[in-house]
Amino acid sequence: MYKNVKVVAFDADDTLWVNETYFREAEHEFAKLLCSFETENKIDQELFQTEIRNLEMYGYGIKGFVLSMIECALELSNKDVQGQVIEKILDIGKEMLTKPIDLLDGVEKVLSSLHGKYRLIVATKGDLLDQERKLEKSGLLKYFHHIEVMSEKKEGDYKKLLSHLDIKPDELLMIGNSLKSDVLPLVNIGAEAIHVPFHTTWVHEEVTKQDALNSEYKTIQKITDILEFL
Repeated sequence: MYKNVKVVAFDADDTLWVNETYFREAEHEFAKLLCSFETENKIDQELFQTEIRNLEMYGYGIKGFVLSMIECALELSNKDVQGQVIEKILDIGKEMLTKPIDLLDGVEKVLSSLHGKYRLIVATKGDLLDQERKLEKSGLLKYFHHIEVMSEKKEGDYKKLLSHLDIKPDELLMIGNSLKSDVLPLVNIGAEAIHVPFHTTWVHEEVTKQDALNSEYKTIQKITDILEFL
């Protein structure tokens, strides 16, 4: 099925290592800080809306998330939030940035098996400094030919990546946990994609069943399953 594939690209967060779980924990801590102003459900909704509004300015990643938490705290409190709360929000962000890298089961086995057979790359989005730090701490850098940290993962962004790698669409296989970012854009440009679901998905990355209905891609339950096809 993947006979033309020359480059295998891996998403990073929640494909190679745990990430989204830390955001859910941070959101819960944030809600506890502001519980005197609103319910946790309302705080979650307001924070999400603030994040989406700020995406174009801050992009993806922990630093933009922290700035959105501060902005949200000011709005929910009508600018009455105490400096100590802002300080605790900053501490939440710093703790996220220093989390250990928890590799998902089977990741290193897959990379070591494919290394040398294909050009392996990372194609992820987020904050450049943070993603570089995580890759360094992960111990996985030795497996990768190229690291691409993208501001977005849409069809146009992947076409630029294909041009940079000097390969045809069907020579690229993308592996990731997000249908919206790692699978559907690839299928739409004629590349290959394998979906490896993670138990937690950010609402912004969810797609409707209709969006995914007519797209041809493979879904596997664990990353080691790709070794059956490659």
